[in-house]
Amino acid sequence: MSSIHPPPSPPVLYSFDSPNELSEKLAAFIVKAQKEAVDKKGRFTVALSGGSLPKQLNKLIDNPAVKWDKWQVFFADERCVPLDHEDSNYNLCRKELFNKVPIPKQNIHAIDVSLLDDLEELADAYEKALIGEFAQKDSARFPVFDLILLGIGPDGHTCSLFPEHPLLTEEDRWVAYLEDSPKPPPKRVTLTFPVLNHALRVVFVAAGGGKADVLSTIIDNPEAGLPASRVKPSHPGQVYWYVDNAASAKVKYQKSEFKL
Repeated sequence: MSSIHPPPSPPVLYSFDSPNELSEKLAAFIVKAQKEAVDKKGRFTVALSGGSLPKQLNKLIDNPAVKWDKWQVFFADERCVPLDHEDSNYNLCRKELFNKVPIPKQNIHAIDVSLLDDLEELADAYEKALIGEFAQKDSARFPVFDLILLGIGPDGHTCSLFPEHPLLTEEDRWVAYLEDSPKPPPKRVTLTFPVLNHALRVVFVAAGGGKADVLSTIIDNPEAGLPASRVKPSHPGQVYWYVDNAASAKVKYQKSEFKL
């Protein structure tokens, strides 16, 4: 008996000669996704992570095709620290991107730092912010982001979803919290797999030879179950990998020729 929903599409892997070319092509992809979203519903919903990702978005700066006033930006995960703290993903994105572009402040959805002492309340408040953006009369069970941009850690984690952590099996919440992150700082909030797997587009970005081993495991050996391998958006969603040749050096999976 055939399922009503088609299975998730296989990942699309793009590998570029240099991190600079990667950033250029990634920006072109983001602009196209933005146009499709704005043409359809007048806004562009995006979730960003931290790490090296914000710097890799530098080709969006001074790009006349980016309609910053249409962006609604959330964070795929966040460290439970003040917004000006060096560990804050918001602070990193602010320094690398938001301070350099004309995005309205109210379009950037940070965590409520007044709730740092109560992580359950903090996660609930962030979930309510998502509901405020995504809930419609015919509201789906989970939000459908136009684009989620993610990085990967050397252990295969993405967002704050770590190998063998209980949150890997979370099926109901949109935003979850953890107090035992294996990577400091220990207290974090994160989008859950159901949210990642309802997105229209999830893009993983990875550059440098330091990512070669884990990238090979994630893409070539998904049955190992690393968190990044579990991101498989349901139809019509799609996972893309934007990597450089140094990061993809050990990957056997078929690379695609870049096209928009």
